[in-house]
Amino acid sequence: MVGDAIERAPVALPMVPAVSPGGEEIASVEATASGGRRCSLRWMGKERPYYGRRKVETGTKKQVVRKRAKLDFGKQVSEAPSASFQSGELVDLNTGGGLEGEAVLNGGGGNAVNGEGGDWDQTGPGKSAQARVKETLRAFNSHYLHFVQGEEQRCKQVEAKLSKVPKSSNPKRGGGCEEDVKRASKRPDLKAISKMIKMGTVLYPEKRIGHLPGIDVGHQFYSRAEMVVVGLHSHWLNGIDYMGQSYAKLEQYKGYKFPLAVCIVLSGMYEDDLDNSENIVYTGQGGHDLLGNKHQIRDQKMERGNLALKNSMENGLPVRVVRGHESASSYCGKIYTYDGLYKVGRYWAEKGISGFTVFKYQLKRLEAQPRLMTGQVRFTHAQAPTSFSELQGLVCPDISGGQEKFPIPVTNMVDDLPVAPIGFTYQKSLQVADNLKIPMNTVGCKCKGYCIDPRTCACARLNGSDFPYVHKDGGRLVEAKAVVFECGPNCGCGVDCVNRTSQQGLKYRLEVFRTPNKGWAVRSWDTIPSGAPICEYTGILRKTDDVENVSENNYIFDIDCLQTMQGLDGRARRPGDISFLTNFDDKKSEVPEYCIDAGSIGNVARFINHSCQPNLFVQCILSLHHDIKMAKIMLFAADTISPLQELTYDYGYALDSVVGSDGKIIKMPCYCGAADCRKRLY
Repeated sequence: MVGDAIERAPVALPMVPAVSPGGEEIASVEATASGGRRCSLRWMGKERPYYGRRKVETGTKKQVVRKRAKLDFGKQVSEAPSASFQSGELVDLNTGGGLEGEAVLNGGGGNAVNGEGGDWDQTGPGKSAQARVKETLRAFNSHYLHFVQGEEQRCKQVEAKLSKVPKSSNPKRGGGCEEDVKRASKRPDLKAISKMIKMGTVLYPEKRIGHLPGIDVGHQFYSRAEMVVVGLHSHWLNGIDYMGQSYAKLEQYKGYKFPLAVCIVLSGMYEDDLDNSENIVYTGQGGHDLLGNKHQIRDQKMERGNLALKNSMENGLPVRVVRGHESASSYCGKIYTYDGLYKVGRYWAEKGISGFTVFKYQLKRLEAQPRLMTGQVRFTHAQAPTSFSELQGLVCPDISGGQEKFPIPVTNMVDDLPVAPIGFTYQKSLQVADNLKIPMNTVGCKCKGYCIDPRTCACARLNGSDFPYVHKDGGRLVEAKAVVFECGPNCGCGVDCVNRTSQQGLKYRLEVFRTPNKGWAVRSWDTIPSGAPICEYTGILRKTDDVENVSENNYIFDIDCLQTMQGLDGRARRPGDISFLTNFDDKKSEVPEYCIDAGSIGNVARFINHSCQPNLFVQCILSLHHDIKMAKIMLFAADTISPLQELTYDYGYALDSVVGSDGKIIKMPCYCGAADCRKRLY
């Protein structure tokens, strides 16, 4: 945490010349980089989604030498992207009621049967389809965590009621408590689906045949609900998604016999399923019990999804196939992988294993598609190593020298003479420059053991009378905020309090690895859920003016929380009111007063690279003190991050904002590879 400079023997390493931010190698630049700052995402020069109140700028402001950080890397938002088109009244997408497979819609566009013409922009000009998919999933996860938060609070209230009921009393006469206990399981994911349907923010609300733009073969979803909100498969429970009779009225579907299947989920629900990757024998829907034991208890009928698959075969239309696999990384116990388009070759009826009539459909994968990401019923996507013995190119078993909860290995499969990163001292905690003093003036809450009631916890009241985290998965931030007030040293709660989530060290196994064109990078061996804490950005806390003339140090992070809250220089504001902490009319607040210098001392965060489409975001946190100008800088997951996926955040450089000592603008190319890459880091 900021100012928590604990005494520890640092890991000393030899000094070598510094590299670019996150290890990005300097190439094709016009001058030696000087004065560059590691900073956060800006809206300037590129249209991006915005969910707050816009501040109208009266003029432009050119930046030179210093770039001001803006802490909104991950675009972690509480509202879904709003669509720019108007669809008709959405009756139901099979998430709670209505007729199965029916959705009364107007509009369309493009060749919906072939999945073409669908890359139209719903969420803003110039965005790639992949970016819109990511934004929709982020919106869903934000809604989901809000509902998880509400459910956790409801359960605490139930527990409080039950604690007041005498043990000797009859539980059947426990008043309203018994009913509350019976309602203990409310599905936050289904609530999130319903909210997005009501808001009209499902990405592809109209069902269509073929691939969906932005969802490539191999795309992973961590619940059925995620597939619903992007429109890949609009049933959160049924295995067959199809177009109902209402679609027969649309011009592009004239001549087709309805219903028509659009997507199936193969997840072992039926005892008669056979999966040999390229060829599938799929059991129709209906007739099985809902207890999860896969047994048939009645005959299936040729209706609904079963009839839709038959019609798709007769019309020669492809069907999307999604495979579900057991995984502890998902709250629903499964991960779902999109495996591409298949055609129904034939169907038949037979007596199943349990003696009841079932319909069977043989599907064959279409050619000229990316290779299968799944095979048989075994998930074969990128597998993280389980031990150091499985690591290739290991050059350092633990770059932290034992400071972190988990060792952080370093691998190098790129250089001819592989070496580990050198030239810095690893330090888990933030250090403070000799000429600075951290204020320790927080009062703290009076909670005991754990902070439970946001109405009585003083720290929760600072967060808008709510806790910013949920307990799920060891603590997840519900949404990005202007600032998060955590419990500190003067609070009565313990170290395991949920409102100390960012103070509990690494929660996931990380690896530093060498890349061909970006220098060093960081990835995780574990699946990281959205909102989960990654690490603090540590180094030496300094006054910004004290490092102004340091050349070739691109590991400086300006603490610009105050500037972000004011919406200066294109920064987007986040929810939260901290007007009680500072004077926004002070002219000094226009420039970050403090920064973190990780050039010679830092932790794993200094190796995290830039991306124009990042999977992390930055959050300001206050706990030891309430001086926003010296806030702790913490990185959180903006998305659910798969194992071995590189961790990235947007450095937020404004183009043409960095100049050299000779006054010339310095240009650095960007190698992030994102679909919406702006091609230059600055």
